[in-house]
Amino acid sequence: MFITGYAVMAGAAERLVLGYDSFGNICGRKNTPVKGAPLSGQDMSNKKYVFFLNSCSLELQSLKISSVSLCVSSCPQEQLNSLEDLQSFARNNGSCLCVYNLNVSSYTLNPKAAELCPTLPVPPSKSFPLLNRCVPQNPECYSKYASVLISMVNEMDVFHRILSGILAGRDTVIGLSVLALAFSSILVLAFRFIRTLLVHTLIALVVFGLLLVSGVLWWLYYDYRNDPSTELETQKENVKFLLGYAIFSTVVTVVLLSLMLVLRKRLQFTVQLFRIVGKIIGRIPFLLFQPLWTFLILIAFWVFWVAVLLSLGTAGTAQATSGGQVEYRALSGICYMAWYHFVGLIWTSEFILACQQMTIAGAVVTCYFNRNKNSPPPHPVLSSISVLFCYHLGTAVKGSFLITILRIPRIVLLYLYNILKQKESACAKCLFKCCFCWVWCQESCLRYFNQHAYTTTAINGTNFCTSAKDAVCILAKNSAKLASISCFGDFILFLGKVFVVCFTVFGGLMAFNYHRELQAWVVPLLLVGFFAYLMSHSFLSVFEVTADAMFLCFAIDMETNDGSAEKPYFVDQELLTFVSQSNKLTEGQKHRSARPFQDNGDGTELQPMV
Repeated sequence: MFITGYAVMAGAAERLVLGYDSFGNICGRKNTPVKGAPLSGQDMSNKKYVFFLNSCSLELQSLKISSVSLCVSSCPQEQLNSLEDLQSFARNNGSCLCVYNLNVSSYTLNPKAAELCPTLPVPPSKSFPLLNRCVPQNPECYSKYASVLISMVNEMDVFHRILSGILAGRDTVIGLSVLALAFSSILVLAFRFIRTLLVHTLIALVVFGLLLVSGVLWWLYYDYRNDPSTELETQKENVKFLLGYAIFSTVVTVVLLSLMLVLRKRLQFTVQLFRIVGKIIGRIPFLLFQPLWTFLILIAFWVFWVAVLLSLGTAGTAQATSGGQVEYRALSGICYMAWYHFVGLIWTSEFILACQQMTIAGAVVTCYFNRNKNSPPPHPVLSSISVLFCYHLGTAVKGSFLITILRIPRIVLLYLYNILKQKESACAKCLFKCCFCWVWCQESCLRYFNQHAYTTTAINGTNFCTSAKDAVCILAKNSAKLASISCFGDFILFLGKVFVVCFTVFGGLMAFNYHRELQAWVVPLLLVGFFAYLMSHSFLSVFEVTADAMFLCFAIDMETNDGSAEKPYFVDQELLTFVSQSNKLTEGQKHRSARPFQDNGDGTELQPMV
């Protein structure tokens, strides 16, 4: 039963993108028979186009075109006026335009040929590249055909239009994901050997990318809005989404440019921070390969997720009707499963990223609390992975679940906001915007504390709740000092993620803009942007998690040791100097003898480990 159900759902996705005839055969592949339909189950591997027998007089009834359709190997390029022309075309081109059970030699002899063959004259047609349909080129027939096709697409719900857009642009989505992978890999190598000039170059590229994407979005919105051929609902939805994207991109550009202007004075300090982080990663070189495994796991999961989504949106059962034809009837309530499936996307993606964060944090903790800095412990990454899978998978599940729980209100608020936009309730829209921002801030804070909870788990081996409580206590005691050290480094890493997303989305805008017809391509573009951000986050989080874990280890070091001969600190001289300079810069101290951290008990001055 499971295999049969899977075959039905997988075949449904193929029907949506490849097209199918009136007898249950999917064009372009080998089919299985349908009970009660004698013309089903044929090999259509070489017949990729859908041809309607009466393409000049189509009618739409309940989202179904009232014409027999066939799978053909090629569309007629010239008008065919008689049965002899149909017979000649079939023999010369190998493309039979009559029902399958009528032999080519019987086109002119069978008395029922007029019913089994297309209505004469057959207009010249060309294959439509998106949906593999033979579209008539005769102006009158084309007008009728296009109006029926537009009506059919407009009557489809948004969910199915989005699915058709994803299917039509699947090659572009895959290519853009590979582009995001390339950008992320380049940035990882760049941050590993970072210099001041590189930071300036990254900031310049981010500014250029933000301005470029914002400008292109506004230009596309203006172009679509003033396009007189905008008739399909998918095109109208593209205009709405483009306006939203353009406004959002402009706001993000203004905010980030303002932050860059405010934080420009701490640029050299950030370079020093990344050098220290790079030194730690140099002791654990396999940390740089960790994002690659995470990326491969994420890609495998995303491919599976999209395949299931397409199957959910197009699932149906084949049922034979009178005359041996086949209808596909959609399964009831299947659309509700898409929401459950979307929650699974968020939770599973966050779980995979949480496992990566715990692996990196465990390796950093092992190296930090090693007395001999010149002889790091063997295989810290493999050791961290084994501890994760043996003891701490529940911690990763809980942390990712909490983030998912906060994401759901954001989705609900966005849905309600879209409803209120139609009713033009200014006060309610403002209220929902404030609520959305509040939920987003809560999610960002939770993500930050989750990351430190993972590090505390790696240090103490405690469960998620206990580790989260300990992390909050440590951060509360040292929040001002730790936050001032890591905030600008996190901001530079965030700019790196923005760089990847900007140039990936720009490539998507250029690619999708060439395929406007019948595609809700703005939603697949949003999916590409989401994947690009997750990809860049997966790669650049190596530096982010390493820095945060290093400073949390530093704070715990200060809590548990006093710098005496019996309990010396684990911190080395370079990190000590960096923390001292950071605190002087933050607090505005002019003398160089300031003491950055003190023990809570006797005020013992922090000394580097010898």
